[in-house]
Amino acid sequence: MAREKVFRFKRFSVLNDKTSMKVGTDGVLLGAWCDVAGACRVLDVGTGCGLIALMVAQRNPCARVHGIDIDAGAIGEARHNFEQSPWAERLSAEVADYNECGADEWDLIVSNPPFFTNGVLPPATGRNVARHTTRLDYASLLRHSCELLAAGGVLSIITPADVELAVRRLMVENGLGLRRLTRVIPVAGGPVKRLLWEMVMGDAEPQVESLVIADANGGYSSEYKSLTGEFYLE
Repeated sequence: MAREKVFRFKRFSVLNDKTSMKVGTDGVLLGAWCDVAGACRVLDVGTGCGLIALMVAQRNPCARVHGIDIDAGAIGEARHNFEQSPWAERLSAEVADYNECGADEWDLIVSNPPFFTNGVLPPATGRNVARHTTRLDYASLLRHSCELLAAGGVLSIITPADVELAVRRLMVENGLGLRRLTRVIPVAGGPVKRLLWEMVMGDAEPQVESLVIADANGGYSSEYKSLTGEFYLE
């Protein structure tokens, strides 16, 4: 019998067997970085196995976090992970297309959205749908988030670095202001590969910084350890 794929963190474990997108650094980054202060109602768009939702629930003891995904297998796994966590009563998940979500208002919308908008799409699989913008592109994500954010609400996402100009253009088109931007560098001295975005409705004075994940020897940097220290096992 094949062993289940379980990732263990300090305060919860994540079964990561059936969902198309596996636990990875992008999700951990966003879950640890997004601003959860004062967020009572949180929506995790494309929740997958529920990793980011679990991290938000750990960081904010008042937040009720709802995860949605178009992948039924992922939602089944997320529900299992939520039920096994210390915050089961504050976590929920459902199969849903973000483009069709109703008029609920959210204090925080967080998403590790589809990548590779210009990539060649191989034959259809769950992973391909999850990682390509076939069902939810950046334009749809930002536009619909503007409709669902509560007053003072925040949208936090992670993207590849090469879509920065496109995302900035979409922010202007939708009346979103940039409050925080972190440029993620996988290895010291290397190029920026990911961007962490925090957006709000209206104007904002942006805080821009960089985050190096690993030093030249391959060990985690002190800044990355500080960001993720409440989650990774020693």
